Amino acid sequence: MVTTTEAAAVAAERELVITRVLDAPRSLVFKVWTQPEHLARWWGPKGFTAPSCKMDLRPGGAWRACIRSPEGTEHRMQGSYREIVEPERLVFTFAWEDDEGESGHQTLVTVTFAEQDGKTRLTFHQATFESDESRDSHHGGWSECFDRLEDYLARL
Repeated sequence: MVTTTEAAAVAAERELVITRVLDAPRSLVFKVWTQPEHLARWWGPKGFTAPSCKMDLRPGGAWRACIRSPEGTEHRMQGSYREIVEPERLVFTFAWEDDEGESGHQTLVTVTFAEQDGKTRLTFHQATFESDESRDSHHGGWSECFDRLEDYLARL
């Protein structure tokens, strides 16, 4: 029998937390997370493009995006916004879609934006993953997204 403590430990292991300090004001970082024309410029791992990004930025509003690998493979994702506190916090669900448009396992993403000496401390939290492998895959993908975000912010 699994105890509550053991279950909590497994859940904690299946969380992803990434923190970055970005050389841009918090209001700008929040803006590039919440406007599709900006999000499409950095969303996806290195070498990917985002040919489609739609957002209904309000609590309960839906979002959908498609990212395309350098080889041309498309990956679709979707979710809904749970909380929006400009310019401090975004909370939304995240799920991959299959070829028929059916959603896979859903996670909850919380992104906080904190002012830090004229820069922005971004803390990204995503949970709960079905497996360590899924968490680790997302870590790699999001890390590359955030590299692209840093590059994009430097050009604005």
